[in-house]
Amino acid sequence: MKFNSNRRLLYFSPAWSGGIADYAHEQAKSLGRKGIEVTLLTSPAYKKEKTDIYTIKQSLVSTAAINFPLALVRKAVLAANMLQNYAKLAKIIQDEGFQYVLFGSYAEYLAPLWVAPLRKLAKEGVTFGSVVHDPVRNYVIGPLWWHRWSIACGYSFLKEAFVHEAIDLDTEKPMPQLQTTVIPHGSYQFSLPQQSREQVRKQLDIPQQVKVLLSFGHIRDGKNLDLALKAIADFPNVYLVIAGKVSSSTQQPVTYYQDLAHSLGIADRCRWLIDFIPEDKVGNLFNASDAVVLTYSASFQSASGVLNAAVAYKRPCIASAGDGNLRTVVQKYKLGIFVEPDDWQAIRDGIQQWLNGIDLPQWQQYEQDNSWNKNAEIIYQRFWGEED
Repeated sequence: MKFNSNRRLLYFSPAWSGGIADYAHEQAKSLGRKGIEVTLLTSPAYKKEKTDIYTIKQSLVSTAAINFPLALVRKAVLAANMLQNYAKLAKIIQDEGFQYVLFGSYAEYLAPLWVAPLRKLAKEGVTFGSVVHDPVRNYVIGPLWWHRWSIACGYSFLKEAFVHEAIDLDTEKPMPQLQTTVIPHGSYQFSLPQQSREQVRKQLDIPQQVKVLLSFGHIRDGKNLDLALKAIADFPNVYLVIAGKVSSSTQQPVTYYQDLAHSLGIADRCRWLIDFIPEDKVGNLFNASDAVVLTYSASFQSASGVLNAAVAYKRPCIASAGDGNLRTVVQKYKLGIFVEPDDWQAIRDGIQQWLNGIDLPQWQQYEQDNSWNKNAEIIYQRFWGEED
């Protein structure tokens, strides 16, 4: 791969798995194909295969869940790892002379403790940008004053913010240097199914003739899995596959949902694959399913990585969320049924509507309008201007 020596980008992405890591991988590839010399700074746990399109530098410490019995110890270790990663980031920028840095995901956690070196580098001419996947920062850690200060610090050194839906960022303080730009979220190209629909269903002990809904990815409260279970109880011919891990110890455990399924009398129609799903198995699950459940709460105002996996496998969704990219694209491109959030009866009605038959989703138009190439082109123009 031939790169432009004047176009070097350090891509900061501590995430080693999940939607953020998938996004970083696709975005780094697209930027690399434009001739940008991308170095992805991540942790040793990063699971993507090496490629000549971008360089992987695994110098960060993993910020995954820490398995210590005491919550206070877990939080302390996590905080120490996070601070260590930002210190490494600043050092690599200085040592290797990077002038352009892109954060794979904006984060404000502990920002008052790590922002100073990056703010100094910004004043010295380093251009910082960040993808802002979750523009509404309503998850509060610690006192509210600290949360607001952290948000302001996290934005203070950025020049470019890339969002998936037009929005006025709540930066807490005016940030006259910060430009907000909308970029598309491309679909994910995981591996093709390695087993037939019939084979996967047989392995999961699911009848061939029933309808199967898939809940894929991290299990967390904001996805309203409990409401989806209540809705599915009304449809004896609908099964549900839950594939993923609980996102953190602060969320409801899997047993909460499993107990609810038992109490609703649908435990025999649920299949629980509670683990990290390897990429070569993802296609099998989508292939065995008929639609995807994306029943986010009203607080979710972002794009959905799972939706973009569903698009790649041509699976419609039953979705809910607040105002944001997910609502916009599902409705605009008819990618499934969109229902009002936080209402199990609305989900039930959405499932019934889906079972009755829906318009053909505009898969091709969605992928044409929301390509990774367009994503990379916009970032290129914001960082380096028009192509020569």
